[in-house]
Amino acid sequence: MNNILKYLRKGELALFIIFLIVFIIFSFSSEYFFTLRNIMNVSGQLSIILIAAIGFSVLLIAGEVDISIGSLLAFVSLPLIEIMNITGSVPLGIILCLIFGIIIGLINGYLSVYLGVSSLIVTLGMLFILRGAVYLYTGQRAIPDELMSDFFFYIGNGKFMGTIPYAAIIGLVILLIFIFVMRNTSYGRKLYAVGGNQEVARLAGYNIKLLKLSAFVICSFLSSISAIILASRIGSANHVAGDLFEFQVVAAVVLGGVSLAGGIGSLTGAAIGVLILSVISNGLGLLNIDTQWQLVVNGVIIIIAVGFDELKRNR
Repeated sequence: MNNILKYLRKGELALFIIFLIVFIIFSFSSEYFFTLRNIMNVSGQLSIILIAAIGFSVLLIAGEVDISIGSLLAFVSLPLIEIMNITGSVPLGIILCLIFGIIIGLINGYLSVYLGVSSLIVTLGMLFILRGAVYLYTGQRAIPDELMSDFFFYIGNGKFMGTIPYAAIIGLVILLIFIFVMRNTSYGRKLYAVGGNQEVARLAGYNIKLLKLSAFVICSFLSSISAIILASRIGSANHVAGDLFEFQVVAAVVLGGVSLAGGIGSLTGAAIGVLILSVISNGLGLLNIDTQWQLVVNGVIIIIAVGFDELKRNR
């Protein structure tokens, strides 16, 4: 515990304390909350949001935004499941899924960075394009995983030594990799510089357009990994997959202290934000609170987190 506290920065420490308070409250409120089974289930479920939140945070830090990631989850799961069903190859389906994600990231990045269209507008349009394409292709019906490969099933549902979800391990590994990249590499420092002050970054000789384009690709690539885990969990490519997902990610990331203005925040804070929202959602579910109220809570958290972000930037 002491090592964790030393690792956390001031803002992250405050978030960690909030997480502990929320965790303790639900532990006393529900007899099922503080059980190994429930905690492991939550860790597996939150990995889907966590992985996408990492990519979204990287993009926000670079000064851009992508609100199409929810629709992307549904869209890239189509080639994943269809190719698996047709060829019987899980690796081929995964590769094509990731390639589609990268292509979407490149399109979003090119339109935003090289053509100068607002990333909010570009990705809002992409949100509708991808969701509409999914509806048209599927006829608003789920496409089941007919291959039923054990390997694919275990990605989202399997547990290491029967306890720790593989999805949680995947999420943790990706988080640690990108924490290292953002904190200890020149690439990470350049992204912070670009998001913080583009003019200073330009004078420093940074290739701003290429850096931002790479951040768009990272965001879409990691969201595609989330899509793979989600498709594995539900055993299909579902037309409603990822519905409102982008707002869950935004709420977690902004709550975690990543600024919408760019150049500020950390992946550690974003991860704690994901933990807090996931614990709240799980706790409310165990208390039989309607899903609608969970949406209300997420909305309130977004407003409060953005408000604090504005206050910090105006000081």
